[in-house]
Amino acid sequence: MEEENYYLEQVTITEGSEDNYQYEEIPAEDDFSLPEEDEDFVRAFQTVQEQTENINSHRSVLSSQRAVSHRPEVVDDFLRNFLIKTGMMKTFECFQTEWYEMIQKGLLQPEAVEFVPDVYTHIQMLEAEIQSVKKEVGTYKEATSKAKESMVKLQKARDFHRMHHKRVLQEKNRLINDIKMLKAHYESFEPLLRQLREKYQTVLRQKMLTSLERDRAVGEVTGLQAVLRSLESGRNIEIALKKEGTKNKKENAADGPTQKAIQEAREKELLQEGVAAYNPAKDPTKQMGKRHPKDSEFPTDTRVNPRLALMKGKNNHLTKTGGYCLSNSWKAHELAVSCLALHPRKEILVTASDDRLWKMWYIPKRDFLMTGEGHTDWLSSCCFHPTGTKLATSSGDTTVRIWDFAKAECILTLEGHMHAVWDCSWHTCGDFLASCSLDNTSKIWDLNSERCRYTMRGHVDSVNSIEFLPYSNIVLTSSADKTLSLWDARMGVCAQTFYGHLHSCNHATFNMKGDTIASCDSYGVLKLWDVRKVAVMLSVDAGPHAGNQVAFDPSGQLVSLASNDGTVKVLVLTSRQLTSLGGHEDDAQCVIFDHKGDYLISGGSGGTLHLWS
Repeated sequence: MEEENYYLEQVTITEGSEDNYQYEEIPAEDDFSLPEEDEDFVRAFQTVQEQTENINSHRSVLSSQRAVSHRPEVVDDFLRNFLIKTGMMKTFECFQTEWYEMIQKGLLQPEAVEFVPDVYTHIQMLEAEIQSVKKEVGTYKEATSKAKESMVKLQKARDFHRMHHKRVLQEKNRLINDIKMLKAHYESFEPLLRQLREKYQTVLRQKMLTSLERDRAVGEVTGLQAVLRSLESGRNIEIALKKEGTKNKKENAADGPTQKAIQEAREKELLQEGVAAYNPAKDPTKQMGKRHPKDSEFPTDTRVNPRLALMKGKNNHLTKTGGYCLSNSWKAHELAVSCLALHPRKEILVTASDDRLWKMWYIPKRDFLMTGEGHTDWLSSCCFHPTGTKLATSSGDTTVRIWDFAKAECILTLEGHMHAVWDCSWHTCGDFLASCSLDNTSKIWDLNSERCRYTMRGHVDSVNSIEFLPYSNIVLTSSADKTLSLWDARMGVCAQTFYGHLHSCNHATFNMKGDTIASCDSYGVLKLWDVRKVAVMLSVDAGPHAGNQVAFDPSGQLVSLASNDGTVKVLVLTSRQLTSLGGHEDDAQCVIFDHKGDYLISGGSGGTLHLWS
């Protein structure tokens, strides 16, 4: 067999930039190394050749020992077969002619027509065997050549993977050493981190106590200043009456010093009583006791809600079992829909989402009208201005933004919260906006002076929702501290607190009449509260999944709950029957009734809106 030349194929091994890192030699594992006898491929190839030769010799011996056919062939048939096999056809024809002529004439001897000796038959069989063996040898040679090529390729692949395996082991050892060093480095900082965390908690508690004391002190100073102003106005009237009988300009000119003397006398009286006079320069909030020229006045609470007439109409859908069914759905946002808001007079819906956008839709035809972009983090709520010309949105970027539809842009950004703002609500007059935040506070914003009028502190955990009672100055808040609170927006003080939830309150809302509150918590418990009695009217366990938002229908006889199990639950207050509307593939985040109670809209974490009619 001719020797063939083999060449190493070009193999490119990419090496990372390791700054000439010197790899240490690591012995290969036992299960990866090959036996010594398998590595000598030349010896293996010779073994295959020897086995092939042994097989051929054994086969020849067997063929030689094979018995000759027991059916001997006569001479004439032997000659005919020989001539045909060699292709001597003319000789074959002459042989046939002469053979039959001699047989007819009786010229052939009996010995000439006997059988062919066995040795010729044996030689013929051996020749056929030799031809078949030669063919098999050629086949084996081809198979051996292919096997040799495969062995060379496998040897190259083995060497490449062995080298790669060693490199991986070295990298593994180096990474293990780096991880050990990082763990040791992290453990060295653990006491310092614990100490800093404790200091942070201490400072936070001190800051909260300081802010509460400051608000209390500012409130007292404001009250004293109001008393002072009333006293001054009374004394001014007395002075004016005394001066009525005279028309001397000098006496009128002396009125200024008299006022100053009265002010000084009043300050002395307050000092004798142990109370300091109000000084605007020392007011830390610059909000209490110092009015802004553009500050708005809160309207009176004697106005009547014109929508109360809806509660007197017949609630026809209460007679149906189930009430609502899914009539339409569409993809509104790429991320979760966090809030819904309906236009005060038109069938226009605004959706806010975690994708930092709000979008406006025309409900009957699902037409997309406009969108707003400007917040730098997820949106948590949205609310229409009572006139329907503006929109307020709150976001995780700690701001509240006011959008003007006519200008199609943000016209005002309210900043003041320390953490994410969860909810916002317009006052019915449109001059005030309330917001609540993760920083445990709520704020009343004046849109004319563009400043915070009051910061309402009292909750000890995140304030999750806020809502103005329509045509009133009462504000409702729900908090993660498991309580609800009613606040007077004119003074920023808490008027009443509702206790009863055992878990974090996620949302609370008034009914149209304002005498009932619905709230839900993180374990899916729905509660109805009597505002006048400050007591629980009804408690329904719709869990164990969290309830995200509740809503009253205009009649006040239906309460809907958006739940984390992907359903919208509807409670009929007259029969206390609770039904579930399934349709969302994931969490239902928000729910709202239209102004007539004809349909219900819900938004989910998948960015879809469902219309139930």
